Formats: sequence, structure tokens, C-alpha cells
Amino acid sequence: MKRSESFFGIHFDFHATVESISIGASTTKEMVLDVINRVKPDYVQCDCKGHPGVSSYPTKVGNAAPQIAGDPLLIWREATRENGVALYMHYSGVWDSEALKHHPEWARMDEHGKLSPDITSTLGPYVDELLLPQLKELCDVYHVDGVWVDGECWATQRDYSPQVLQLFHEETGITTVPRQQSDAHYAEFSAFSRELFLRYLRRYVDAIHLHQAGFEVASNWAFSSFMPEPVSVDVDFLSGDFTLQSSINSARIEARCLVHQGKPWDLMAWGFSGDFNNRDFTTKPAVQLQQEAAIVLALGGGFQSYYIQKPDGSINAWEIEIMEQVAAFCRERQHWCHRSKPVPQIALFYSGQGMYRTAESLFHPGQSLDGMKGILQCLLETQQVVDIVMEHQLTGRMDEYPLIIIPEWAYIDPHIHQELLKYAENGCNLLIMGTKTVALFANEIGIELLDAPCKAKHYLAFDSMFGVLNTHFQKVKLSERAIEFASLYASNDNTSPVQPAASISIYGKGRIGAVYCDLGEKYLSANLATMRHFMQGIVQELFPNPLVQVTGSPYVDVTLATNHEHLIVHLVNTSGPHADKHIYTFDEITAIGPLHVKIQAKHAPQCIQYEPSGEQLAFEFKDCQISLSIPRLEIHGALIISGV
Repeated sequence: MKRSESFFGIHFDFHATVESISIGASTTKEMVLDVINRVKPDYVQCDCKGHPGVSSYPTKVGNAAPQIAGDPLLIWREATRENGVALYMHYSGVWDSEALKHHPEWARMDEHGKLSPDITSTLGPYVDELLLPQLKELCDVYHVDGVWVDGECWATQRDYSPQVLQLFHEETGITTVPRQQSDAHYAEFSAFSRELFLRYLRRYVDAIHLHQAGFEVASNWAFSSFMPEPVSVDVDFLSGDFTLQSSINSARIEARCLVHQGKPWDLMAWGFSGDFNNRDFTTKPAVQLQQEAAIVLALGGGFQSYYIQKPDGSINAWEIEIMEQVAAFCRERQHWCHRSKPVPQIALFYSGQGMYRTAESLFHPGQSLDGMKGILQCLLETQQVVDIVMEHQLTGRMDEYPLIIIPEWAYIDPHIHQELLKYAENGCNLLIMGTKTVALFANEIGIELLDAPCKAKHYLAFDSMFGVLNTHFQKVKLSERAIEFASLYASNDNTSPVQPAASISIYGKGRIGAVYCDLGEKYLSANLATMRHFMQGIVQELFPNPLVQVTGSPYVDVTLATNHEHLIVHLVNTSGPHADKHIYTFDEITAIGPLHVKIQAKHAPQCIQYEPSGEQLAFEFKDCQISLSIPRLEIHGALIISGV
């Protein structure tokens, strides 16, 4: 099965080192068949070379581990081929410590002239002298179906090697060398460094496709939230792995960043949690992984879970039972979930250029996405249907979305800025959030900025509730056309000094809402109910008639999609301690409900089916609105609406 057709997979790796002993001694065909026969994955990914750069099979072209017993990769290939299961390799690309022990001249050089012991230069000979020969070996000798290349964009760093600087001078005409963010032309050098990664990626992807048609390649996190730009390399699928903890919140953003990129995609949950620095890991129960899977399935993606192989390359047989339970959960939802298409409602704008200008790493957002992440989480916890859209995904199709939200970006491309204003002028609605962003739209909002933004404690007042905010805020003076929407008080007292927290202004035929404090980054740490009520209120004011409304609990994510010519409302129970860093695993998720659902429709549906149970649900239809209730939601359920 090609990756574009695949839905569920299992990933194994263990990043072999030179200290690994007896690799393959316990790897048997029966072990692999046990996974295949019980879990029934579409594909398996297993280890062949991790970040240490030591291969866990007897490679003839790379750096094999010193103690390999037999050829474990042949066993994996034989068992998977005989059962029609695709086999992909976990292969570390840019990050290869062993290669640099033997060839330090292949290394990336830092701004002080020091060679990296781990990270290769994307302009160096590594790609032609090791990476490509090894991919061809995997293709020709082992006949694997493809590779999931790890340690790629997120591991790539700015390279000050002489050959890189020379090419930078030749291609840009810039003769100075910017070595820190405050230096002139640092942005240009960063953009050039990102372009070098794209050339590196294109070099080996195109070469291996030319060598063997049908060999499929993904570069981990390429063209994702880490790399918010159009897909410009012929990778066969997109993929990434969740954060070790707070995986639900990781899934929420990453799935939404991949779904509009025009490629088959999947996301990988770690089958374990714990303390990464101390390597204190414990296997997650099935219910925890099922909840993580549900976020991805509801957005139409494929899903895989990751288990660590033992130091000798074998697997923990007892974990197969968990794999089975997760696989069964996914399979009973596959028909209605896989490759579904989101229905546009709210667009949360991702300024890729804004991220690239603020993130310290070339492709790792770090804290630069905290504002957007917090606002996304707050929106989802008020049961809004939200897409994340990047510049290239939004331009030319803004009018598909009734509401566009701009979340705490200090930079927006001037062409996008003008298109956003035209969108509002023509009768649509914008919501501008955060101190940095309102400054970009001050004239259009109708405000005067008073002083510079500063961080201080204020109290957000909305709907008879107060909530403390210790975050950045912008003091403003509103014009007559900017109507105050909520207030910020100096203390937890409605007689204390007060200023606008938000406003709504008429702009042409549309409206622009503005929020004068940084709620997103604060919501990640505080998660105040007042923020949710405020967010729900201002969104309802700007977007009063969404296609679907769900009430009954803040712990349900709502996704609206189409698949097989049906309208589908996905409901995911997100309750539980998944965001608590002190809780590694949990084996119970409290059911929520009853949930009350209202769906706008021109005429009554033929039927509404609740999946995966197949139950036919009773509903009312009046004034172009479907109304129904879900008594209880365990983890995930989908309303399949026929004939609307």
C-alpha cells in the first residue's frame, strides 16, 4: 500500500550507538509477524540509523554498529513483504554524529568557527557520499518501500563554513557576515540558510526518485508548523511526531498545519511519556493514545504510534496488546475520517514570515508560536471550528472564511495585509489580537496608541466575571467608530481605573475586532475561564451564525468536515490531565455530556448517524436548524449527516 493510501502504522526505533551489543540477536520473524497479525498496520517503520549515526543493520556503505548479530533488517523486510505490509526506515539525516567523527570536514561550522560534532553541513558532501548511497542500499539490497527521515529541518542550523559564506556572497552580493540577530543582513542570511536546506532536501529526494520510482520519502516536520511555506520539494508525504507531553495540544496545532498542504499526511504519537532529559519513560495506556489519535483522525490524517525498540533491536512483546487496542479504535473510524476535507469556518492566520523573523532556530518555532497556540487552544475550548492557514493557503481564498483571526504577530506580509483589509472592506470580519498586531492595524481600527506596550497585572472583565492577566497590554484611545467590547481593570474591583480590553470597529461593509492584550501566551499558562467566555463573546459578536454550535462542556473539540459526500461533525473529548507535566500517563478519561448540537441546514437531513456505533439519532428541524443531543461522549464520536 502506498503511503497516500495508508491510514495506520507502527513506528519503532532505538537510535543504536557504538555501545549497542547483540543487535538483531533477538529479532525473529515470529516477533515481527506477531505485530503484523495482531495490529494489522498498513505499514511499519523501524530503525536503521538514528541520530548517533550508527546503523543497526550491516550496511556496506555507512557506519554499522560494531556488534550486529545477523541481519535484522532482512527479517523485518521478509515478514512485512510476505504479508503485504509496507516497510519504511527511520533514518537520521542532517543529524549524524558518527559520520562527523570520521569526516569532521562534513560538519556545520558555528558563528565562532567551531565545527559541530553532530550536525552536518547541508552544502557539504555528506548527502552525496553517505546519505544517498545508504538510501540506495536500502532500496536495492533490502527493497524497503521508503524512508521517514528524522533530524532534518528542526536539526538544521546556520552554517558559517567558508563554502557557505562564499556562496552567500555570490548569490546575494552581501559581503558582511551577520553572526547574531542584531547584525545587519541576519534575516537574509537566515533565509539563505533555509534555502540551502531546501536544496539539500531536493537533492536527495529527486535523486532517489530517479534511482527508484515509487520509493517514498518524508522529511520529518518539513512543510509543517516548523516550516510554514508551500511544499516545494517532491516529498511523497508529510509527517511529524508529537511532543512527549501535552500531546493533545501538539496534535491540535500540527494537524491543522498539515491538512491544507496538499500532500498525504500523518502524525506520530509517542507511545510513552516521561522525563526526556533523564530518559525516564513509561508506556502510555491505550486510552491515552486513543485520545491523541482522535484529534488527528477528526482532521482527516493518518496516524502512527511510536515504541522504543530494546537495545538489541527487538521489541517489547507486551506492548502489542496496547497497539492492538489503538489500532482497533482507529480502524472503526477510518471510513468516515480518513482523507476528509475541513469545512471553512474560522481561519487562524499563521504568519510564516512572522515566525521566521522571531524564532531563534531556522525551522524550530520555539516560543514564537505561543501566542497562536494559546489562541487556538482557547478557541477550541469554546467549541469553535478552526483552521490554521498560512500565507500561501489564505491568499486568494479569504472569502471562504466568515471570520479571520490574526493572533499576536509582529509582522504580516504587506500584500497579505492589504488583502485582509480588502476582505473586511467587502463585508467580512477580522479579529486582530495582541499588542504587536493591533499596531499594524491602528488606523483601520480607529485607535490612538498611548505609550508603548508594557507587561503589567490587569483584570479582564467580561460577562460579570473577572480574571487576572499578567501579560503585555496596549493602552489605547478609541475613536467614535471603535466601540469598546470588554474592559481591563487595574485591580479585582470594578471601581478601579479601567481601560478598553477590546473594541469592534466598522470598516467598509465589514468589521474589525481588536484585542489590546496578549491573551494567547497567557492562556497557555493560566487557562482562565474568563478568557474563554471573553473569546466566545467576541467571536459570537463577529460570527453569530456558525454552521455548527456545540454546548455542554468546554472539553470537546469540534471539527466540521465532508467525506463520501456527507457533512460530518466530529466531537473529541479532550478532558483529562494531558497537559499536566507532572502526570506522565493516565488510564481513564471522564466521559462528558450531554452535549447539545445545532447545525445550520437549508432543509431537513434524511438521517443523522452516530459513528462508530452506527446509531440513528433523533433530531428536530426548525427554521433551517437541526437540533439534537449526545447523552455521553467517551473519546470520539462523529455525526454523519445525510442529505443536506
